[in-house]
Amino acid sequence: QVQLVESGGGLVQAGGSLRLSCAASGRTFSTYAMGWFRQPPGKEREFVAGIGWSGGNIYYVDSVKGRFTISRDNAKNTVYLQMNSLKPEDTAVYYCAADRDYGLGIMYPSEVDYWGQGTQVTVSS
Repeated sequence: QVQLVESGGGLVQAGGSLRLSCAASGRTFSTYAMGWFRQPPGKEREFVAGIGWSGGNIYYVDSVKGRFTISRDNAKNTVYLQMNSLKPEDTAVYYCAADRDYGLGIMYPSEVDYWGQGTQVTVSS
């Protein structure tokens, strides 16, 4: 069992930065690949970035490539999402996810083993 708790969301102006954190409970965190998803208002949840269990196999969707950075610290059971050059279209509830079978590329919601509760990110223009 893995419990995930996100933090770091908030309101920021366009062009600004935020750093999301996702703290995991349990001793098996390092055996899971981790991902970040987001759900804009009125839209479906979408994959943003993924990272393998060892910190490799990093993947970003095109819309955030060059602006967002995913990282993890297995000693702290935490995964991060550094978001720079934020745009109004980045406004969404951001969720972290744990997927034991993730390899590389898109992480699919149906394959996620555990979800966090989400944290709101609002980017004003």
